[in-house]
Amino acid sequence: MDDILLHHGRNLTGNSASPAHPKGDATVYFVRTELMQILNIYGRLVAAGEWRDYAIDHMKGQAVFSVFRRASEIPHYRVVKEPALANMQGAWRIVGANGQILKRGKEPKALLRYFDRHLLKAVP
Repeated sequence: MDDILLHHGRNLTGNSASPAHPKGDATVYFVRTELMQILNIYGRLVAAGEWRDYAIDHMKGQAVFSVFRRASEIPHYRVVKEPALANMQGAWRIVGANGQILKRGKEPKALLRYFDRHLLKAVP
């Protein structure tokens, strides 16, 4: 079996596995705390009328949370977790609709502060 399937930090064989640092060829997943942080920001921006839909992809080497303004569009933002890059530039990055990397980070909580500027409203 090439992929290690993780469930609450354990692989299917019962041995401990670290979901934060899998092998480069293993499928990467968001752990519950990471996903809750992302969904918290997502919910706030849906309530603000900025975002409407999302998709989650788990692939070999990376996990991607894509955000859409409309379901028929390309992703407006992608939050990418790629543990293989953790020691170089951080395992996390935010990618814009045009493919440009907007922010990199080692922890999702700090990285997701990027979206706080979307929540600020001008007060007359």
